[in-house]
Amino acid sequence: MPPTFASLSLAPSLLGVIAELGYTQPTPIQIAAIPPMLAGMDVVGQSRTGSGKTAAFALPILHRLQIDKRDVQALVICPTRELSSQVAREFRRLGRGLAGLTVVELIGGQRARLQKDALERGAHIAVGTPGRLLDLHNSGALDTQTIITLILDEADRMLDMGFGEQVMSLVRQLSPVRQTALFSATFPDSIATLSASCQRMPRRLKIDEPEGAQAEISQLRMTTRREDRFPALCSLLTTHPHESALIFCNFKSTVADVSRRLAGAGVSVDRLDGDLDQFHRDQVLARFRNQSIRLLIATDVAGRGIDVKGLDLVINYEVPQHPEIYVHRIGRTGRAGRKGVAISLTIDGQDERREAIEEMTGTPIAEITPEDLGDLDSHLRALARPAPMRTIQISGGRKNKVRPGDILGALTGEAGGLDGSQVGKIEVQAQLTYVAVEHSVCRAAVDCLNAGRIKGKRFRATLIGGSVARDGKTSRSW
Repeated sequence: MPPTFASLSLAPSLLGVIAELGYTQPTPIQIAAIPPMLAGMDVVGQSRTGSGKTAAFALPILHRLQIDKRDVQALVICPTRELSSQVAREFRRLGRGLAGLTVVELIGGQRARLQKDALERGAHIAVGTPGRLLDLHNSGALDTQTIITLILDEADRMLDMGFGEQVMSLVRQLSPVRQTALFSATFPDSIATLSASCQRMPRRLKIDEPEGAQAEISQLRMTTRREDRFPALCSLLTTHPHESALIFCNFKSTVADVSRRLAGAGVSVDRLDGDLDQFHRDQVLARFRNQSIRLLIATDVAGRGIDVKGLDLVINYEVPQHPEIYVHRIGRTGRAGRKGVAISLTIDGQDERREAIEEMTGTPIAEITPEDLGDLDSHLRALARPAPMRTIQISGGRKNKVRPGDILGALTGEAGGLDGSQVGKIEVQAQLTYVAVEHSVCRAAVDCLNAGRIKGKRFRATLIGGSVARDGKTSRSW
């Protein structure tokens, strides 16, 4: 009989939430990692992106948490702000049965004073990026001596991005009597070196792909001339049906150019790169997750941590230099057993990159022959269709005790009058809430929320969105 969550000896409160969320069978990395982590052992967990690594370390941490102690007992270090936010959300989701659980996000792009205040009030779990965590420790706001579990999430990417020295500076501040776990999709030599410097006799957990698992992501490539790359992209987008697609570029300038050209043709698109402040990054990601944007153009740094259910298509507009980055990129699709498609646009002379990728993944990338790219204007006209939803931003969130059910009730009750089917994803963040509604009712929904009350309080509701302007900047709301 295959293992179940109950057989992993997790607390009843966690098992209840797992059942509510509809999870019936733990993934291989969860089966391998949860028991040794519950026993306090150090582990190195390697499995592909989208295999359930976050729950593999979150569940043992939540199980061992002393909720009556308002000290930071677990620290999760992530390479990017987006991944930090995603991990924090997963902790809150899995830990919603633990009354009083406090998870803080400690990331750049947000006011450090607010994060210091949150730490002062007391928190159980801290999730953040290396630079901000180090700043908070050096200022005395983050007490690292109470931390008994350290997680380095996407450790390979953390090192690729040059955070190794900052990470080790943080590690040296922690009590030596602690549990340390590294989780990664790949295992380069740098991970082995990092493990040797901060772990004690770790258990190595490598989850090999089962036979046929790569079929979940169909990997394709098209070789084209550099000057034909944009028409080739538009051709691929029209010939591979999708509700949402993520397009990766190597440079911010390329992101701006592709976004501008698509938006200028009326395509539902937005961009995500390092030039956006955290507020607008959160807006863009919320809109992409709730189907208010069809296409998202991103760099690797900004695209880390994007977790979109049902993402149909990933396109590498530019092939990355390192195969590890390719693995992370295509892992955005084909998640949780769903099928996905990943297509790379290759230029003559990039065979070495392709061969390195195929060697790492163990899977040949099938070539698409572009017999005829077709008419660019025709492709752009076909792509210029609106996204199915619009996004409303509400000026209240978890700190105001707002819950998804409160928003749904306000929209579908007597005052709102909307049908439940007209309301999409509701995402409650710390200070703000994003809710998706159908195009036809978006103005009425905004008026309803502004005229009424949520939990007896008035909050401002604003319709957000926009198109990328010719200079590459984006109009975010109207």
